[in-house]
Amino acid sequence: MDLKAVSTKIADGSKHTAGTITNTLDTMAPTFAPFAARWDAEADRRRQLRTPENLKRLMEAQKNHASARSTAAQAKARRRNLAHSPGVGVLNPERRAARTADKAARQHARETLAKLKEAKTGYPATLRAKAIQAHAVHAVPGAGISALGWDQAGAWPVAGSLALIAANVAALVIGRRKVAVSVEDELSAEERRLVERLHPSYWVQHADERGLGGTVTTPAQVTPAGLVSTVRLDGKWTSSMLKGKQEEIRALIGARTDLRMEIKAGSHGDRATITLRTRSAAEGIGLIGWEPGAPWGVDTITGEPVQVPLGRRMLIAGTSGSGKSWSTRALLAEGSEYPDHRLVVIDPKRVEAINWQHRARTAIGIEDVLDLTDELVAEMHERLELIPRGQDVVQISPERPRITVFIDEGAEVIAMAKKPRAKGSKEEPGDPDWSRIMENLSTLARMARAAEIILIWATQKPTMDAKGGIDPQISAQITYRAALALSTSGESRVVFGEDATEKGWHAHELPMPGVALLRSGPKVQPHPINTRAFSPADVIALPDRPVWRRQESPARSAGASDPAPLRLVKEPAAEVLTQPTKAPTNREKVAAAIGTGATTVADVANVTGINKGSVSKAVKQLLDAGQIRKAEDGALSVVTQVKEVSA
Repeated sequence: MDLKAVSTKIADGSKHTAGTITNTLDTMAPTFAPFAARWDAEADRRRQLRTPENLKRLMEAQKNHASARSTAAQAKARRRNLAHSPGVGVLNPERRAARTADKAARQHARETLAKLKEAKTGYPATLRAKAIQAHAVHAVPGAGISALGWDQAGAWPVAGSLALIAANVAALVIGRRKVAVSVEDELSAEERRLVERLHPSYWVQHADERGLGGTVTTPAQVTPAGLVSTVRLDGKWTSSMLKGKQEEIRALIGARTDLRMEIKAGSHGDRATITLRTRSAAEGIGLIGWEPGAPWGVDTITGEPVQVPLGRRMLIAGTSGSGKSWSTRALLAEGSEYPDHRLVVIDPKRVEAINWQHRARTAIGIEDVLDLTDELVAEMHERLELIPRGQDVVQISPERPRITVFIDEGAEVIAMAKKPRAKGSKEEPGDPDWSRIMENLSTLARMARAAEIILIWATQKPTMDAKGGIDPQISAQITYRAALALSTSGESRVVFGEDATEKGWHAHELPMPGVALLRSGPKVQPHPINTRAFSPADVIALPDRPVWRRQESPARSAGASDPAPLRLVKEPAAEVLTQPTKAPTNREKVAAAIGTGATTVADVANVTGINKGSVSKAVKQLLDAGQIRKAEDGALSVVTQVKEVSA
């Protein structure tokens, strides 16, 4: 064989062996690092205490103790001599004085000994000297440890001591080894720094400074959702205790204040995991705009699309600026897109409702909200009667579509229902019972799913107190719960349940805007979701869609025994449809009822089905406009206008 080839092979083998040794030592370093760190910390503590001042105190204490021991020995000897002297009785004054002096000398010796121990603590021996003293006893023949029977001459204790010294030295060398952290090239500068500081070689050297002594990390793993490191915990630590040290951990690794950090229990009781969300699996996925069937968002950890099926009762919460409205619009667009679906928007603040008027029934004022909820409850009862035996829900169709009722903002609707009623008089009926608004919505939440009338409740104030934005009865019926950024952990518990904190549903820690948590079942994980963004301009640009309005079946209004199927207001043919058919307003209905002979507010209310408060409001408008008149006895009639003919 060629000599050069042999040399090359030997050199390669040497490099391979050296590399294997280096890798082995690098692997062992985290195991011995805590021991080395504790040794170095104790050695440094002792070194800092060994000052000239402490040495002076130690020497003074040694001198005083030596003097006290000498005095005590002399006093003891004198007392004994006098006790054994012939002719010196027990009551002899000299003997009594010697006894007192001996007692005082022994007390003084004990005091100086205590001070000497204190001085030794203040000026301790070096850790190396202490270790040598501990091991030196093994090398002394006849020492106590030799009595164990290892060897009469003490050969085995000496060999054991030397082996132990070698093991300690090796552990210190390996534990102090500076491991070169291998960092992937595609990591960002921030991730590179975090990976280096999560490495056990860095962690154990600085953990004590942050009150994290007794914890050791493993090298961080890079995932599509960020960095993950497992932490080994010693006997005094638990995963919940580590979780309470988030600020200290953030300071130790130099993480950004707004970088999301998650600390959870690990695979075993003595393990925990630290996850830093430096990445998002949803990164690069377009979530602007909407088209039919598009997902509501993307899971930032798995990268999978997140769909919210139509027909699910839903709670959506989010503080101001969290992106709640932008994230919700895609759901509303989906719920109003298809021939067998219609959308209803109740919005006391008006801002969102006006964007949907071309494809949704909207209610803004308190009278309109009451009228609309009355209609929905009536529609629900009629639909429930149509469900055949053996079925759970009514069959949806273009004639009887699924109705998605969106409430925005829930707190304002609750406040609206608490508005005091204006008392009526002989001429004016007064306000209706506004509390019927929440009674209607609670009824819809409890009973309307089978009638395919579905509630989506949105609020900025997810609390159930007097000024809160969630009604307890409605909340109890909701199965899909979503939250963008919230203000407090208490709000997170209201949205996701009392186990929210324990299970990791921490919506109060979400960034803003457009990041949500969605809990739709017991096995769903609290993964952040990047939600779809849909602007008001995008909503207005959507094509028109039919607007739902309830119309009672003629057969039912006539009192027929068999109910005829409910039908919507007939829509124009598609080829001539330019805009949705406009239904008559309350004012037009009231005028028509008066024109057919109704003379009082009560008569008009019975004919039209409109509540008396809304009828009274419409009557006042018609009187002001001069379209009707009111006689002295209170009877209402239509004003007949006769055009003048010029001569």
